[in-house]
Amino acid sequence: MTPLIPALAGALVVAGVIGLVVGLRPTEVIERPPRHRRTRRISQRSTRFLIGGAAAGVVAFVVTGWALALVAVPAAFVGLPILLSSASAQDRIVRLEAMEEWTRTLAGVLTVGVGLEQALVTSLRSTPAAIEPEVTRLVSRLRARWKTEDALRAFADELDDATGDLVAANLILGAQRRGAGLASVLEGLAESVAADVRARRQVEADRAKPRATARWVTLISLSVLVVLAISGTYVAPYRTPVGQLILVVLLTAYVATLVWMKRMAIGRPMPRFLATPEGAST
Repeated sequence: MTPLIPALAGALVVAGVIGLVVGLRPTEVIERPPRHRRTRRISQRSTRFLIGGAAAGVVAFVVTGWALALVAVPAAFVGLPILLSSASAQDRIVRLEAMEEWTRTLAGVLTVGVGLEQALVTSLRSTPAAIEPEVTRLVSRLRARWKTEDALRAFADELDDATGDLVAANLILGAQRRGAGLASVLEGLAESVAADVRARRQVEADRAKPRATARWVTLISLSVLVVLAISGTYVAPYRTPVGQLILVVLLTAYVATLVWMKRMAIGRPMPRFLATPEGAST
């Protein structure tokens, strides 16, 4: 048994040396644009809702005896605000407004007579907060002597929006041709984006009415369910295993209706035309 210990120690030393050599070996770093739609972190608000929902679920289980409450109540605390809100649509409108404002600012800087790269760097000072991280990385790439077209394509990938592709494409053409008239093109593009923002705000105002109705219906339904679960005998059959299963089916159907309404309100984003193939380096 004693000779085994030095042999094991020697093997660990050799493994450590191999790991050190592999770790110090230079490798090609491929920069990929962040995927805002695929990588979503749980916000602090959702965490607070989940904790509050878990506590409310325990209370509901103690009062009603429904084992389903331990799962349904926390899920309702977290899921209903997401299903009944319009935060995602409002965020897209805010980003569009930011692109319109940044494009207009960039057009104003170009009228002074500076070059495109210098105008992009200068526009960082007045960039709206909604797209400031993307513009900051664009300026950093330009300062790092990236090719202007490559930096703009990476910028479009990070915006991940058809309107961002349109802005980046016009800037790429301006970088290639280096002719006059880019400022007027950007000014016209900003007017087009502003019209798109006004149309989307009107659409969201129309969608707000059925969304408010759904909120009130959901609130009333939950209130009636809570009152009956606490004080009435009407929901006594739901305390049985079969009743719990039926309640699961009914709640699932109701949530599926809310999800369907949410998907209808979101709509499909316009396809991009400057998307970089997956895994390609920038």
